[in-house]
Amino acid sequence: MMRQWYQELKVLERDKELSEEDRLRAAEGPLLAWYGENARELPWRDSPGPYEVWISEIMLQQTRVEAVKPYFLRFMQEFPTIKSLAEAEDDRLMKMWEGLGYYSRARNLKKAAVIACERYGGNLPDTYEGLRQLPGIGSYTAGAVASIAYGLREPAVDGNVLRVLSRLTASREDIGKQSVKREMEDLIRRVMPEQGTGEYNQALIEIGALICVPNGEPKCGECPLESLCLACRRKLTAEIPVKAPKKARRVEKRTIFLVETEDQVLIRKREEGGLLASLYELPGTDGWTGAEEGLRLLGIPRELLAEWEELPPAKHIFSHVEWRMKGIRLRLSRAPQREKEEGFPFFVSKEELESRYPLPAAFSAYRCLV
Repeated sequence: MMRQWYQELKVLERDKELSEEDRLRAAEGPLLAWYGENARELPWRDSPGPYEVWISEIMLQQTRVEAVKPYFLRFMQEFPTIKSLAEAEDDRLMKMWEGLGYYSRARNLKKAAVIACERYGGNLPDTYEGLRQLPGIGSYTAGAVASIAYGLREPAVDGNVLRVLSRLTASREDIGKQSVKREMEDLIRRVMPEQGTGEYNQALIEIGALICVPNGEPKCGECPLESLCLACRRKLTAEIPVKAPKKARRVEKRTIFLVETEDQVLIRKREEGGLLASLYELPGTDGWTGAEEGLRLLGIPRELLAEWEELPPAKHIFSHVEWRMKGIRLRLSRAPQREKEEGFPFFVSKEELESRYPLPAAFSAYRCLV
């Protein structure tokens, strides 16, 4: 195998006009050889069943691999089967997802698990088309599950793969466009091997994550595809891949109130729609305000306030919004006596906040002060 792909490299060096398909076919040997020696040990690769692949791929969206590892292990221990996920209480599911962000991913996991139990006997469908019908599963995740778990000949094209292919072929197409992604998927589908499709897809992803990196200079000197890569040969790696700049995020000012008694803290459940829907939060308000206004907004009698202090400012970035937060700690002599009402803040013990109620990472700068 090694001798074969070295010969392919020599052929390529003589023929500068090889098609994209032939260039990718020549890359297969060195790519798989490199992956066999350099693939990272990851918990979801230990037993790459459909469920494990699915959960890991959803977690890895918008999240670094190292951050996902402990979440994946805890999640699989809590929900070891699709049936257990389908039956999960919403608050418990969100608690296990707490800190990963993009909570709609977790909601879609449960929706898909319910469908899998109702239609497929508690298993994921074993076709690409069937996987694509499940909530939260796009072309990439469907391709990953289909190829890695079921051995189907389907591509799994994420940002890593788009970057590798763009540089390999010196493509100046905007990789942010869905049409370009579909073209890349079709290209891979035409050239990927008949066997070992999961390993092939993972090799492309891995080389994009470790060598043809998303930020900073690619490690061309360590890349097994260096002699094949047109962007490297033409010194275009700083220009490729091409991606249109993102729109500027909307900036919102917010005041967050950390309201405490000796052993309790005030939280509130957010509305069902919109940002951080149905999750718990430290209560707050739009704009920057002070302690007195906080007491008024929260309906807390002034005589219960023992002391207050301003907390350090904090910032949290969502995909399209940036919160710039002012924090105010309100220490109360005791919790006010009132009935718990839907949508209104309520006190929980600090132990319950840690074990039961999911609080998004947006509030982590103030939650750590509890």
